[in-house]
Amino acid sequence: MRKLSYILLLAILVTISGCHDHTSKHKARKNINDTIDLPQILKRDTLVALTAFSSTSYFIYKGQAMGYEYELLKKFTEHLGVNLRMVVIRDMDSIFSYLNNNEVDLVAYALTVTNSRKKEAAFTVPLQYTEQVLVQRLPDNWRNMTRDNIDKQLVTNVVDLIGKDVYVKRGSPYYSRLVNLMSELGDTINIHVVNQDFTTEELISKVADGEIPYTVADKTIADLANSGYDNLDTRLKISFPQRLAWATRKSSPKLIAELNSWLESIKNTSYYNILYNKYYKNRSRYKQMASSDFFSHSGTSISPYDDLFKKAAKELHWDWRLLAAQVYQESRFDPWAESWMGAVGLMQIMPETAGMYGDYDLWEPDQNIEAGVQHLKWLYTIFDNDIDSMDHIKFTLASYNVGPGHVGDARKLAAKYGKDPNKWDDNVSEMIILKSEKKYYTDPVVEHGYCRGIETFNYVKSIMERYEHYKQFFEK
Repeated sequence: MRKLSYILLLAILVTISGCHDHTSKHKARKNINDTIDLPQILKRDTLVALTAFSSTSYFIYKGQAMGYEYELLKKFTEHLGVNLRMVVIRDMDSIFSYLNNNEVDLVAYALTVTNSRKKEAAFTVPLQYTEQVLVQRLPDNWRNMTRDNIDKQLVTNVVDLIGKDVYVKRGSPYYSRLVNLMSELGDTINIHVVNQDFTTEELISKVADGEIPYTVADKTIADLANSGYDNLDTRLKISFPQRLAWATRKSSPKLIAELNSWLESIKNTSYYNILYNKYYKNRSRYKQMASSDFFSHSGTSISPYDDLFKKAAKELHWDWRLLAAQVYQESRFDPWAESWMGAVGLMQIMPETAGMYGDYDLWEPDQNIEAGVQHLKWLYTIFDNDIDSMDHIKFTLASYNVGPGHVGDARKLAAKYGKDPNKWDDNVSEMIILKSEKKYYTDPVVEHGYCRGIETFNYVKSIMERYEHYKQFFEK
């Protein structure tokens, strides 16, 4: 009897445990299926947008975030009155997983609109129209050849692709088009699937270097990339005109309605035409960027001073990319920068301030950074160690900009008006903005009077946003 009771109890416990597991899984599924549409995005105050690693959509050039998709998104989020957070990936096969698992709100990339993709997501009005073209290498001695002789050595008709080796990514519209083309031709094209880490531009580069014979690209991308090489032919179209658009979840009808309305209103403006020409028509500019070590698509550096930032950041116990983001904010990486107040060099430090820490030649980049870092270290010690590490850094950055006295005043105001004096965002940052109003800078708890707090607010915000950009492209 005792044994039977034990078995019954064990069975009950197993049943309860099984119910608990089922409930947990159900909650997980519910989180994925929770509605995230425009009202939820406005409430959270941030639009999360995914784009691909490419030379036109979103990249860093000489320390600055740029790109066709990025600039359009910034304009759209300004229209909505929310912040923008970018997510950049190489594996385009996973874009709809990110979208439909609520990890991002929007795919901002020139996606070819296809019936299969329309089952996965809702597409915006077209941003562009393009055709797919074959990218191939000109003969080695093409400069000494007539056009007819050149063409005899090139693929000039889709039928000539039979038996040829073409390299593309699986899941790309180029792969699908080649599969369909084989069906139309009734014969075989040797499709070689490449690693998802390769971008279209990188495959074009491999054709130019003779590493692979052929790839396929959108004409807009091929034409732009072609400006960096003189040995490519991109004339053969292998598709009909196709629509390129952004995508949202099907369960976000308010977001796509607002986005479509905004896109329709901006597409015929001079702003849009200038933006499009900037990224897709200005070939000399693209060629200049492509040859730079400070172009995130082809280079590996944020600035000429990365090694100095990495060394100095260890002393601060900061991420070097954060220090780089601050230096860009101060001087745009110009070692000869000088403000009207007399602040000089990369970190725009005042000679009197630098003199507190030693004898520095502030026109020398390494010494300027060393002086600035010593000042940051001192500012960091002013604030309590029990403050969250990122808030601690934000207080330090704010103090570097406006002085620790004004930041201390803002913390006192935060405590007085029911906000958290140990939190920067939405707390101390709001009070430092108010220090430009008489009611607040004359408050009895304030010791350092008036300051233009909006400048400090924007200073910290800009550095942190730039830091997030740098983290997308450069390793820690």
